[in-house]
Amino acid sequence: MLINGAGGSIGTFAVQLARYFGAEVTAVDSAGKLDLLCALGADQVINYTQEDFTKSGQTYDVIFDVVGTSSFSRSVRSLTHNGRYLLANPGLSQQVRGRRMSRRSSKQVILWKARTASEYTEDFKFLTELTEAGKIYSVIDRSYPLAQTAQAHRYVETGQ
Repeated sequence: MLINGAGGSIGTFAVQLARYFGAEVTAVDSAGKLDLLCALGADQVINYTQEDFTKSGQTYDVIFDVVGTSSFSRSVRSLTHNGRYLLANPGLSQQVRGRRMSRRSSKQVILWKARTASEYTEDFKFLTELTEAGKIYSVIDRSYPLAQTAQAHRYVETGQ
């Protein structure tokens, strides 16, 4: 499995969950996050400023694109037969292309859709159990008081 944007708030959990389920993980992010990604369990790391994973010729069973910065068509070509391309924040063109690709190919494009909080209940229970057991943990590099929630969110959006 390859995770593009592995060093962010979603990606750090994705790396840990993929490892928990036994996946071999290739994590893609900036150079400053590669040591962290190895510590979280990534088997291989790629500095996206030095290498484009879609041009390496390597294929993956699953590509989880957290940040949506990789080329859609090259990412799909980087999938194995019956591979899955998960998009966390799909744009309109990716949604249209993804639906068409999934109908016409053995490769599937899976678009994340927001659900209601009640639909996440079992997922939250599972994540709570993993956290309490020390199997996964949050990566925290800064803390903000509640009054600065908007500032904290803006910081996360910078990719730091």
